[in-house]
Amino acid sequence: MSGMLDSGTLLTTDSGLRVEVFDLLGAGGQGEVYRVRTSAGYQALKWYYPACATPAQEAIVRQLVGRGFADDRFLWPLDFVADARGGFGYLMDIRPDRFKGLPMLFRRQLRTSPRALLKACLYTVEAYQALHSRGIAYRDISWGNIFFDPDTGDVLVCDNDNAVVEGDSTGISGTMEFMAPELVRGDPGVAPGTQSDLHSLSVLLFMLLMNHHPLKGRRELAIHCLDEAAERKLYGKQPLFVFDPQDQSNAPDPTEQATVLATWAAAPDSLRALFTKNFTAGLHDPTTRVRESQWRDTLRAVLDAVVECARCGKQNMTEPRAADPGTCWSCGSTLVLPPRLVLTTPPPRTEHHILLHRSSRVQAHHLDPEPARHDYGDGTLVALLTEHPQKPGRFGLANRSASPWTGTRADGSTQRIDPGQTVPLRSGLELDFGGARAVVRSK
Repeated sequence: MSGMLDSGTLLTTDSGLRVEVFDLLGAGGQGEVYRVRTSAGYQALKWYYPACATPAQEAIVRQLVGRGFADDRFLWPLDFVADARGGFGYLMDIRPDRFKGLPMLFRRQLRTSPRALLKACLYTVEAYQALHSRGIAYRDISWGNIFFDPDTGDVLVCDNDNAVVEGDSTGISGTMEFMAPELVRGDPGVAPGTQSDLHSLSVLLFMLLMNHHPLKGRRELAIHCLDEAAERKLYGKQPLFVFDPQDQSNAPDPTEQATVLATWAAAPDSLRALFTKNFTAGLHDPTTRVRESQWRDTLRAVLDAVVECARCGKQNMTEPRAADPGTCWSCGSTLVLPPRLVLTTPPPRTEHHILLHRSSRVQAHHLDPEPARHDYGDGTLVALLTEHPQKPGRFGLANRSASPWTGTRADGSTQRIDPGQTVPLRSGLELDFGGARAVVRSK
C-alpha cells in the first residue's frame, strides 16, 4: 500500500473509537480514502493531503460531524480523526459496490434504463433538498460526488466534507463545469450557496438524462485549447445553452454531438421546459432557477408516464397526461398508451396519473399529498399490476398494502379487496385506498 498512512497504523477518533488502517481504497483532489477496522466493522477513513489539511477545513469537518446528519443517501462524516503530527481526516461508512460512478455511465459502461435514470434524478433532487432544508449548501454538486445503482436508481452522495452552513464563505466554490456563472466570473459579493447549488444540480440532471453538458455545443468544439481562460468564457462570461430557443450559435454539432440531439428529442416537453428555463433565464438571474420542488414534481410525473414500445420493448418517456404519446425513440414505431390510474390524494389534493404497464406500481408516496421522500422500493409498495396466471392479457391490481381497499365497479356494485387479493382491471373501476381515491381510465 502506497499512501500517506501505512497499513496497521493505529488512530483514535474524537469519540474514543480505535481505528486501524487496513488498505488504500482510492485518492482524490483533497486526500486519500482508506479501508479501516473499527469495533463497528470495516469503515472508510478520508485523510487529507497536508496542503488541504487547513484549519478552515478542520473547522468544516468538525462542524459537519457535530451536526450528525443521519440520512442514508449521504456518506456523512461520522467522527473526526487526527494524529500527533497534525494530520487529520474523518470516519464514514464504506460505499457499497452496487453504487457506480457517473463517469462509467457517460462512457456507456453501465446498463441502465430511462426509469432508473429518472429515479436517480428524483432521488438526487430530494437528497440535496433535504440538505438545503437544514440550511446547508453543498457547494460542489458534480458528477464526481454522486454514485447511483443502475438497476434501482438509488443514489449515494459522497465527499460531503465541502458542505457548509448557508452564508459561510470558507472552503471551495465547486467544480468549474458545474459552477454557477456568477461564481465562475467571480462577481463581487457572490459566494457559493443554495442558489448556486441549484445551477449545479440542473447541470447534473441534464447530464444524467442527456449524457451531455448543457453548455457544450459548437462553441466548445471551436476551442483549440480548453484551458482555464477558455473554461471561464464557456461557463461564466458567455454561457449559452445548447438548446437556447433564441440563439442557436451554440447548438450541438449534428455529427460530433449527435447523442444529445437524440436524447433531447426523446425527452418530454415538461422536462425540456425546466431545462430551458434554468439554462436561459437562470444563467443570468439566480432567483429564476428551477427549485427542487419543481424538479421533483415533474420528474415524478414523467416517471409515472414511462411506457414500453410494443414493437421493440424499449422504455420511452412520454409527456404526462398527454393524449398523443408520440413515437419510439429506438425504432420509430407509434407508441400506444395503456390504461391509466388517476389517483387523487387527501387534501391538499394532488392528482397523479400512473400509466398501467406490466410493471406498474403504486407506492406509499402516491397516496401522500406532500411526501417528504419518494421511494419506489418494495418496502413502500401499495399496489402491483399483475397478469392473470391462466388468462394472458388479463390484468388486475394486487393489494400489497396492510389495509383493505374498497372497489366500486362501473355498475355501482362494490367489493372489498383485502391485503393479498387482486381486483380485475376494468375501465371505470374506482378504488378507495383509505383516504386516497383512484379511478381506472382507458384513455
